[in-house]
Amino acid sequence: MISLLHPLIRGLILDMDGVLWRGNEPIGDLRAIFSQINRLGLTTVFATNNSSLSPTAYQKKLAGFGVKVQADQIITSATAVAMYLKENFASSSAVYVIGEEGLRQSIRAAGFNISSNGACAVIVGLDRELSFEKLREATLLIRAGAVFIGTNPDRTYPSPEGLTPGAGSIIAAIEAATDTQPVILGKPYPHLLELSVKRLNLPQDQILLVGDRLETDIAGGQNAGLKTALVLTGVSTLQEVGKWDPKPDMIAPSLAALVGIE
Repeated sequence: MISLLHPLIRGLILDMDGVLWRGNEPIGDLRAIFSQINRLGLTTVFATNNSSLSPTAYQKKLAGFGVKVQADQIITSATAVAMYLKENFASSSAVYVIGEEGLRQSIRAAGFNISSNGACAVIVGLDRELSFEKLREATLLIRAGAVFIGTNPDRTYPSPEGLTPGAGSIIAAIEAATDTQPVILGKPYPHLLELSVKRLNLPQDQILLVGDRLETDIAGGQNAGLKTALVLTGVSTLQEVGKWDPKPDMIAPSLAALVGIE
């Protein structure tokens, strides 16, 4: 099968959930897919809205599927959060976090303390141990003046069983409780993709963003002036593409089909 990629494309920004895997189940033969990507001479970075794992943890997950990459090729919404905190708040400031270890690691590595005591910001991401107490604490802090920051707006998360609640669902609950709109740092907003383009170090017209979700991946790529490809292995459907304007530059049943091995 022939690759669907335009010959001018030299770099890929790949989403992960719904493109490479659903939960812990790979989508296709990832070892073969990335061997083909290497044969095509493409440089790759991975850009995910999911803040639950660190880049090192994602690197290990990819290695478990037979794909070897460097940790600095992986950019998460937690990476964007850490950068935003460093640019806008004093080092060692306290921040309150609803989220998992990948988000917490990035925030600590950026020099911030995770605490509700005197928190200048509330950061909210995917948290599969969410409780009423966490929602209560976040609400009180934001209403007292803490800046409300969300990792990403994805209201659902693709799993082998189907769509489950995502970070956007938690953010929406806190938004409703606080009457406050958050600053969102993941796709489709620019922070995460700006970091990704910088890592690739290629002209924008030579970069293709590949994702499974129209309202975050494709919208984010289009907002950033990138070429976009939607794969139909995750959230968005072909029926939904029909209502989307402008259309993605490419639509493929899978990443394997996009690169020409399926």
